[in-house]
Amino acid sequence: MKYRRLSPTGDYIFGYGNTSFLTDTAAVMQAVQTKLKLFLGEFWEDVNDGLPFFEEIAGQTNKDSIDLLVRARILETPNVTEVVSFSSTLDSSRQYTATATINTTFGTTTVGVST
Repeated sequence: MKYRRLSPTGDYIFGYGNTSFLTDTAAVMQAVQTKLKLFLGEFWEDVNDGLPFFEEIAGQTNKDSIDLLVRARILETPNVTEVVSFSSTLDSSRQYTATATINTTFGTTTVGVST
């Protein structure tokens, strides 16, 4: 698996040869992170793809419901074989944070998301 590297602000990085790309577990980790950041209906090529943030997550107070959506989205990512461990928090201001350790076809890595 080969993925174009993203800058800290989320833009594609160009002009640095092979260092502009990620491979193996690093590529899968970035794929998971971008998959979790894509809102349902946002991608013009497939409006059925994306995390249903506005439809099912925003305003949600049931952490378990959010966890199910996030875990399912992680498992949809190419080369992810299983979620080894998963932990999340939902505080009183509805700030949701999750961290998952995942097995990939290339090895194990950890990925996090925060809203």
